[in-house]
Amino acid sequence: MRTLILNDGNKIPIVGFGTYKATEQEGIEAVKNALISGYRLIDTAAIYGNEEAIGKGIEASGVPREEIIVTTKVWRENLGYEQTNAAFEESLAKLNLNYIDLYLIHWPANAKNYDHWQKTNADTWRKMEELQAEGKIKSIGVSNFWQEHLEALFQTAKVIPSVNQIEFHPGYWQPELTKYCIAQGIAVESWSPLARGKVFGNGILIEIAKKHNKSVSQICLRWIIQHNVIVIPKSTSPERIKENINLFDFELSEEEMKQINNLPQMGFSGEVPNIWPDRKY
Repeated sequence: MRTLILNDGNKIPIVGFGTYKATEQEGIEAVKNALISGYRLIDTAAIYGNEEAIGKGIEASGVPREEIIVTTKVWRENLGYEQTNAAFEESLAKLNLNYIDLYLIHWPANAKNYDHWQKTNADTWRKMEELQAEGKIKSIGVSNFWQEHLEALFQTAKVIPSVNQIEFHPGYWQPELTKYCIAQGIAVESWSPLARGKVFGNGILIEIAKKHNKSVSQICLRWIIQHNVIVIPKSTSPERIKENINLFDFELSEEEMKQINNLPQMGFSGEVPNIWPDRKY
């Protein structure tokens, strides 16, 4: 497995396993199968409601804890100094772990939902920096942060985020934000890498897949890692779990990369950091 070195010196696999919607016994089996299949990066979040299942899957796999990179996230309703501490401790307990490898702010506070959004993000980050200094978290990062949110955070941050997990897939890959993050030394990680299934009907992707004797999924995931972006595909199918990690025996040409880069918008979630519900938290 190829790894990236984060700006804090920690290593992270470039392909991980996503667990959104993988709950209860299905989640346990999926994580167990993923780890047995060779994945070493497992991604979850408090809002997914499956941290207990993820922890049980890790234990059931028999893979040593120190070999596994576990990511979870503080939800946007729990931002702030004290709230973040409570949310972190709850996640740690549910996962049944002694530390978290990568802890992310799931969505930034914004002007629509917080009176002082910059301070809310800064206070959240300050607590995460403290937890990292205490050894409870190895790496700290963010998710769904635009440049404006990162620049505001930089005003008070002592630690630069190691990762920004964003929506990144054929048809919507935020190249300017990606370029900005990389320039700041922040690794980019892709969520929704298969564009909510929209990629499977795309003619260009189908033709490229035929050429390489690979699936459309594998073409999309390979395209992402050739951008030097971490990817976390999710599946509960043992066959698909194995397929999604089998990305290192072929390479997309420069022309194929350009073709995929230039695909029209498809599969965009519509979720952006400055437009979430009209209510105060």
